[in-house]
Amino acid sequence: MDTLVLLQHYWWLIISLLGALLVFLLFVQGGQGLLYTIGRTDQERTMIVNALGRKWEFTFTTLVTFGGAFFASFPLFYSTSFGGAFYVWMAILFVFVIQAVAYEFRRKPDNFLGERTYNAFLVINGVAGALLLGVAVGTLFTGANFTVDRMNMANIGGDTTISQWTSPWRGLEALADYRNVALGLAVLFLSRVLGLEYFLNAIDDSQIRRRSTRHLLLNAVPFVVFFLVFLVSILLSTGWAVDPATGVISTEPYKYLHNLLAMPAVLVMLLVGVVAVLWGIAAGLLRSSRRAIWWSGAGTVLTVLALLLTAGYNNTSYYPSLADMQSSLTIYNSSSSEFTLTAMSIVSLLIPFVAAYIWYAWRAMNRRPITREEVETEEHLY
Repeated sequence: MDTLVLLQHYWWLIISLLGALLVFLLFVQGGQGLLYTIGRTDQERTMIVNALGRKWEFTFTTLVTFGGAFFASFPLFYSTSFGGAFYVWMAILFVFVIQAVAYEFRRKPDNFLGERTYNAFLVINGVAGALLLGVAVGTLFTGANFTVDRMNMANIGGDTTISQWTSPWRGLEALADYRNVALGLAVLFLSRVLGLEYFLNAIDDSQIRRRSTRHLLLNAVPFVVFFLVFLVSILLSTGWAVDPATGVISTEPYKYLHNLLAMPAVLVMLLVGVVAVLWGIAAGLLRSSRRAIWWSGAGTVLTVLALLLTAGYNNTSYYPSLADMQSSLTIYNSSSSEFTLTAMSIVSLLIPFVAAYIWYAWRAMNRRPITREEVETEEHLY
């Protein structure tokens, strides 16, 4: 394996890990979506918002980092998807912007929109943010409507656009594929499961703990159903394979199933991840365990990491083109130069230190669970 190919695989691993961490951190969105379901009074909703407020910036920062790393390492995907599926990405950007606005101004005195409006912003972000991100990730397996023509780069004085979107719906057509919708709903209900488990971990209140435990099953069942629909449909579907020697794209029946069988470590990672998620759900249901989120969180990271590695490794097109098969993107034809990837790899050596700081900050902020007494006496509330 030459240096460039090694770097391409390394950066797909980094992108996949960031994506997996992002899905775990969507527990913030899941908790926001349950704001009125679990919080029955203004005081309880304030407790929930302030528990989530300790972590919402982690999710926002990881989303930005994920997008930035994708842009730097695989710029052709960034320009194709973010530039083509305009409506979807703008909708995602909008719901995350109103989330930031809500946390900033919800408790500010004399805010002209009122607290209920900012609560609505949080609920919208909690539902639409997780759903749309899941649908967008689904297109990595199901494909999108675009073409790529690198010859346009040499069209001096004319159209130099490399990628063209072939659908007027600009990404919204992804909602017409049940597999994308199934993954979107699976991510939505998983975020709600993780949000409920986070409430068990971060809020010391008997009423909220009881409601969170009761609603855990109501959200875990649809999560399992939609996840199985997506996983089985993908494993039984036709995928897109690339010949690394020629770069030619071709269809391959059961491609993603073949990928898992060809990469036993990734298959084990997927199975362990699924079991860990289910174990966390069981711990939350049976014992209202504060540690439930750590089991389900670790399982989420392993499961999503395995799925994303399956989408990009083993000579697979991670972004198939439904308009022109040969325009499909792979880690080979969409990456930055060897120099750029090498420079970024040096910077990536700082990742463990950043992760250690995040872990320290997380534990420091969660050392004491949120209580009713705290929200009554604390001056600086979200």
